[in-house]
Amino acid sequence: MEKVAIIGGGASGLIASIYAKTKTNQVMILERNVTCGKKVLITGNGRCNYWNEDQNLKHYHSSHHILLSTTLSAKNQEEILTFFRQIGITPKIKNGYYYPFSNQAVSIQYALVLEAKIKGVEIHTDTLVEDIMTKDNQFIMTTNKEDIIADKIVIATGSKACSKTGSDGQGYLLAERLGHSIIPVEPALVSLKGKYSYLKKWNGIRTDVVVTLYENGNAIKTEKGEIQLTDYGISGICIFNLSRYVAIGLKQLKKEYITINFLPFLTSKQECIDWLEKQNKQVKNRTVGELLEATLNYKLVAVLLKIAKISSNQKWQNCTIKQQMTLVDLLHSFHFDVQETNTFEKAQVCSGGIPLIEINPHTMESNIVKNLYFTGEILDVDGDCGGYNLSFAWITGMLAGKDIRSKSNDSN
Repeated sequence: MEKVAIIGGGASGLIASIYAKTKTNQVMILERNVTCGKKVLITGNGRCNYWNEDQNLKHYHSSHHILLSTTLSAKNQEEILTFFRQIGITPKIKNGYYYPFSNQAVSIQYALVLEAKIKGVEIHTDTLVEDIMTKDNQFIMTTNKEDIIADKIVIATGSKACSKTGSDGQGYLLAERLGHSIIPVEPALVSLKGKYSYLKKWNGIRTDVVVTLYENGNAIKTEKGEIQLTDYGISGICIFNLSRYVAIGLKQLKKEYITINFLPFLTSKQECIDWLEKQNKQVKNRTVGELLEATLNYKLVAVLLKIAKISSNQKWQNCTIKQQMTLVDLLHSFHFDVQETNTFEKAQVCSGGIPLIEINPHTMESNIVKNLYFTGEILDVDGDCGGYNLSFAWITGMLAGKDIRSKSNDSN
């Protein structure tokens, strides 16, 4: 009987086990946690945004981006959506984001674990794979409990992000021992830190903005959405989507800074000046602070006025040209130097990992070691916020499992 070991019982590992299982092979999940799908349970703030109908490849990032079109084909996307319907998941779709109708991530986790068990997959929890050796066309895995021999293995250990869920980078070590290389791993989908005296004063503010990332003075990418101002820096989905570039750039000693337009309905500084002038004429007998507080959070207004050196009782027409222009700059292009990203523990995913050129994009099998497969976050692919990283995990797990099943003596 052919033995298949799935190292890691997360999103891609569970899918891989379900697709790999046949009537005659033995498929086992080796999961280091006490339960499978631990990270799935915390995604989407516990609601699990498991898919996005906008699967444009621009939402995925890799050093070998061209290979993604094969893996993330329309055919593979449709098959995964069919799979979720077949295991009983009813989607709740909002602005293209897919959630389980229950609004609970446990619905996804439970359905996957149940389907694996029904298929006959063996689930071994509290089992950490510490080393892998190859001998006589088999894999010998050293675990914290016993040695396990398998004919095929899938490494689905995750990346180095959010280690409390079990993804502490162990998979990279196993991959390197088996002859694979690793593109340097950095935190992604993570908040950014700065060193400013005003951070504690704006802590807790949420507001809609347009943010632009600059690297060595060159604009790299712009995002629009809600930002969260914290006592250490800036956060929120639009910041997360810029963070991979920041992490890589800082590692290369590049200067990374972000500009924030706190009035995203105004597209230029001249529009900002005109808006302030209009507000000042329409709303009588107001200070600059009182004018702005009708639109922005009062704590943010206090920070902006202090930086612009405008007093609390000062009116717009009494401000100097320098004060007015400084305030306009702060409102439209607030400058935030990024000192560092938050830690791997705080990151949702990582950039970097096993290069896609070392993997068959149709099957997820290694081009270096036969019968070795990689799925999910351990690969050099990271997606934007919005269900993309789970989408990649589902599809790569499916492809690996299907290939293992197709090569089985009994492919039913």
